[in-house]
Amino acid sequence: MKKQTIVIHSGGMDSSLCLALAIREFGKENVLSLSFDYQQRHSPELEQAAKICGCWQVDHAVLDIHCLQEITDNALMNSAIKIKQVKGEAPNTLVVGRNGLMARLGAIHAHHLGAKSIFMGVMGIEGNHSGYRDCSRAYMDLMQEILRVDLGDPEFTIRTPLVVMSKKETMELGHELDILDFLWEETITCYQGMRRDGCKECPACVLRNEGMAQFKAIG
Repeated sequence: MKKQTIVIHSGGMDSSLCLALAIREFGKENVLSLSFDYQQRHSPELEQAAKICGCWQVDHAVLDIHCLQEITDNALMNSAIKIKQVKGEAPNTLVVGRNGLMARLGAIHAHHLGAKSIFMGVMGIEGNHSGYRDCSRAYMDLMQEILRVDLGDPEFTIRTPLVVMSKKETMELGHELDILDFLWEETITCYQGMRRDGCKECPACVLRNEGMAQFKAIG
């Protein structure tokens, strides 16, 4: 199997938008959706990722990285820990090194499949608002340089089309692609694994719902 790009696809709205953009650019037959099972508390997102790929007729693979449970602990993987965020600190849902690990594993597989890029739905606002320090373009630039060395490919790229967008702007993008209603219904962003409005309390839900409210306000 050969592909032109891989999308790191959680089953959430942002990564699903990236999947739609990759399909538009490369064609569905040239794209692989790659999800990761790290025993996240919102594991229903993996079911939604598979469903979205089925609807869009894109190949989908899930990579098991349960080993994260053995080397780190956080509220996103341990349902016994209450989700909380203290102002000025990283949230206890931060999975240390997660995006870097997913980028590396995705890049290795992309290289194997002949692909020259991976897409990731990271957003700078996640770092600025929620304290996720692996969501910036600067972080991805560093990862990209390392991966180019690892793969022996100076042209390999980590594509982050949403990184400078606000949540409202991602809603506008979904609307332009005519998939916003579908994504609102089918994606899971909520840390409790709830669709649509989600739990309305976790940091992911707050950002998602604020973005939709702002989008509707200008409609």
